[in-house]
Amino acid sequence: MTLKKTTNFLLSWMAPAFIAIPMFAGEGNATASQQIEPGNKLPPFLCCEDAWADSVMAALSPDERIGQLFMVAAYSNLTASHEEKIMALVKDSHIGGLIFMQGGPVRQARLTNAYQKAARVPLMIAMDAEWGLAMRLDSTVRYPRQMTLGALTEEKWIERMGSDIGEQMNRLGVHVSFSPVVDVNNNPANPVIGSRSFGEDKRNVSRKGIAYMKGLQSRNILANAKHFPGHGDTDKDSHVSLPVVKHSRERLNLVELYPFKQLVDSGVGSIMVAHLNVPALDSTKNLATTLSHNVVTDLLKKEMNFHGLIFTDALSMKGVSAYHGPGEVDLMALLAGNDVLLFSEDVPKAIVAIKDAIAKGKITQEDVDERCKRILMFKHWAGLDKYKPVRLEGLTNDLNANRYELANARIAEEAVTLVKNQSDLLPLLRPDTLKVAAVAIGGKSGSKHEDNAFIDVLRMYNEVEPFYISANPDREEVSRLLTQLESYNLVIIGVHNPSYSPSSNFGIKANAVKLITKIAEEHTTVLSLFASPYALEKLPELMSANAVIVSYEDLHWLRKMTAEAIWGAIPFKGRIPVSISDTYKVGHGIQTRSLERLRYSVPEGSGMNQNLLRQIDTIANRGIREGAYPGCQVLAARDGTIFYYKAFGYHAYDRKRAVRTDDLYDLASITKIAATTAAFMHLVDEGKVSVDDSLGKHLSFPAGCNKSPLIIRDVLTHQAGLVAWIPFWKETMNGREPSREFYRSVASPSFPHRVCKGLYIREDYPDTMIRRIDNTPIVNPGTYLYSDLGYYYMMKIIEKYARMPLDQYVDSVFYRPMGLTRMTYKPFLKFSDDRIPPTEDDVLFRKQLINAEVHDPGAAMMGGVCGHAGLFSDAFALASMMQMFLQKGEYGGKRYINKTTIEEFTRCQYCVNQNRRGIGFDKPEVRPGKGGSSCKCASYLSFGHSGFTGTLAWADPDNGLVYIFLSNRVCPDAENKKIMSMDIRTDIQEVLYNAMQSQPVNQVVENDEG
Repeated sequence: MTLKKTTNFLLSWMAPAFIAIPMFAGEGNATASQQIEPGNKLPPFLCCEDAWADSVMAALSPDERIGQLFMVAAYSNLTASHEEKIMALVKDSHIGGLIFMQGGPVRQARLTNAYQKAARVPLMIAMDAEWGLAMRLDSTVRYPRQMTLGALTEEKWIERMGSDIGEQMNRLGVHVSFSPVVDVNNNPANPVIGSRSFGEDKRNVSRKGIAYMKGLQSRNILANAKHFPGHGDTDKDSHVSLPVVKHSRERLNLVELYPFKQLVDSGVGSIMVAHLNVPALDSTKNLATTLSHNVVTDLLKKEMNFHGLIFTDALSMKGVSAYHGPGEVDLMALLAGNDVLLFSEDVPKAIVAIKDAIAKGKITQEDVDERCKRILMFKHWAGLDKYKPVRLEGLTNDLNANRYELANARIAEEAVTLVKNQSDLLPLLRPDTLKVAAVAIGGKSGSKHEDNAFIDVLRMYNEVEPFYISANPDREEVSRLLTQLESYNLVIIGVHNPSYSPSSNFGIKANAVKLITKIAEEHTTVLSLFASPYALEKLPELMSANAVIVSYEDLHWLRKMTAEAIWGAIPFKGRIPVSISDTYKVGHGIQTRSLERLRYSVPEGSGMNQNLLRQIDTIANRGIREGAYPGCQVLAARDGTIFYYKAFGYHAYDRKRAVRTDDLYDLASITKIAATTAAFMHLVDEGKVSVDDSLGKHLSFPAGCNKSPLIIRDVLTHQAGLVAWIPFWKETMNGREPSREFYRSVASPSFPHRVCKGLYIREDYPDTMIRRIDNTPIVNPGTYLYSDLGYYYMMKIIEKYARMPLDQYVDSVFYRPMGLTRMTYKPFLKFSDDRIPPTEDDVLFRKQLINAEVHDPGAAMMGGVCGHAGLFSDAFALASMMQMFLQKGEYGGKRYINKTTIEEFTRCQYCVNQNRRGIGFDKPEVRPGKGGSSCKCASYLSFGHSGFTGTLAWADPDNGLVYIFLSNRVCPDAENKKIMSMDIRTDIQEVLYNAMQSQPVNQVVENDEG
């Protein structure tokens, strides 16, 4: 055929016409006279004339043009004989493409390069990638299945996911994705579609299918709508038999065909035809729709006006291969109107059959040429006119780039669905009223350390005891667990490691169901089902729980987001995409509000540049390597979302115990804001105290004591004239040993205050310390001089009005209600030593390595509780306190401190006096050439505090940033000041600000199994 004839033929074939067809565009009942307008959007590769395709066509022989219609299956995990077979088809049969199946990305890339090098015309490479490359390849990103996507109320993250998958496919040298599945799954027993469908609502399926398609095609990856004319209402698998769909044509138009028409009108590039028998469309016995001219040509091409590429489903599947042999089935598919013959079992035999059909006039060479031309036009659009081999260097890293986790995280956040919420149990409002057990069914029985993000995140928000039990627990396991749960008033159950098979009840065993119902009878229960929502239809006993959550799949981000939603860190937003009963129909989902607790996401979700954040790892590890500290925790959050949280190094330089993110560090002077200042603000709100009161208004001093007139505002801004500190311990030593006048090795009523292990101080000595402070001089009042001494007084004021010790007060007012179980004074009472990195090897006073005891000697002599030191925490709990300050006193749905109080305490009080301090809080240093706790990039509104042990907590209202750095730089020697000389803490903070400023633009897209 000449170039002119080819072009004219193609254009005439694409010419639109008004075709009468019942009900594709309407939203209700439609009459048979309704017509489809010819204005549907052409597939992107048909946009214009294509000189490259024409030139290639002109160079191909008739046999080579036939070869372009074949796409065969290639594997990267099979033997050399398989590779040789594929290579022969590429060289000898000139096949047009390959569909890669199982294997690994680097192996596939090597084979792609080899096959492409051998091909006369570049091959179009396809994959089933419904949930990303991981559907077929190891070591790649796994996205949720389409039923999970069906729970989303918006489509932008589906489009982003499609774009990300498209980008990954480009990197791997793949050009066609056999997705999305737009089957309307309205049969819960469907054995092959099920979770691969967006659900049972045709409009929801259409919207989400279009979004997925747009994302793929925005990256020049050809999307493929499958399985035409609709595989959703079947109870057989076309891989092993030929399913029959008995619906009327009117019903097919109303439901099954609706999404396909919507995608056709939106410009989908290709469609896959399924192996189904649909008598309403073609009454021929045992004839699959793939092989039906009525379905492929008359319905899809003519009536639905589709101009893109039409792929058969795999011609090796029993839905067709059981009735027609190799070669015969290929010819029948071509005669029906398909363009690409997928998974042909015998290409040479099929080519002979097609050539014989041309000779007999069953099909013309022009028919073949028209198909070949459009395939070549697609190849041009896909960039194969400028083919380059896949670059192997860095391939796996590129395919797993951190930015790809954003869509995964956001999809999970939007999908998690609250189906039942008796008495508004969720989100959990009062952590301090709960004793929580978390049961993972399908976890390792008896293991306390299984990697389970669901339980790990649950435990971030409160004390939660984990229990792991097998998927099919026996009577002994059940009995033991029920006994262990007796003391808990809330049980959260996660059902893990399900299957996707309806016939197996989605992998949920009868014994597990009995266990869940038994727990629900005895406890307030939350059930999180990391499985298909159809499981609730098949196992209605699961609805006995007080709250029931559908999380769809047992994936990392779905586990995390489910836990966050339970605690109210994020709201429940999802809606079930299928009906599970008359009560819980498609679209049902209970929406909740966010309690504004800290939550997790990826850096890009917070507007942070992941590449720059890697510098934090470098800085933190440099500090360890240079001996600035043995280990540390670093946390950063923005607008309430943690985007960076890592632990580095070890508890000590012996490298025996690696630092965990939930280890507790001695906060040192951060105690001043996280305990004392917070408590004082709470008393201010109650009207019991004021920062403009004198110390003497609230405390008794000896007559004429110079501390009585001191104003609390001046004390807390360090300009009251108090001396910096007093080495109290020196006055209690007998030579080089603690004096028995003041200490004993065993606690008693006379020596009750624990200084450290095996050392208890006299009962009255804390009062002696206060009197010692009373007698110090006042030096240069009104001039800034940092001092710990005022906080001894502040503790006494707080305890006077709280009517309880400081540690008990802050625990009852803040820590327990906020769920901060890992923020505490005297951690040795609650945690084992191996959870707490040691501080100094105190050879002068306490004669031991300080571990799980406060490092500050003065606080230790006060019994471990003081206003300036003594508090321990992990980075998450401390970040939660800082987030509460940042949120102007609110956290977890509760107000702890009034907004105006927070604003007053965190503003600079005496800037005109060259004093940067807020009330209790440190502020950025604004004087040129002067150092400070924060980097120079922190805004003037920011506030926080540092600690002597190597800690820093900082919050910046200007950009919502919270930054925590915890270390034990004083281990084993408090004279080690490398953390300051190396500027470790402020350098990391500077990276955070740079990562904010350098955020790449356009991070979010706004607008198979055969």
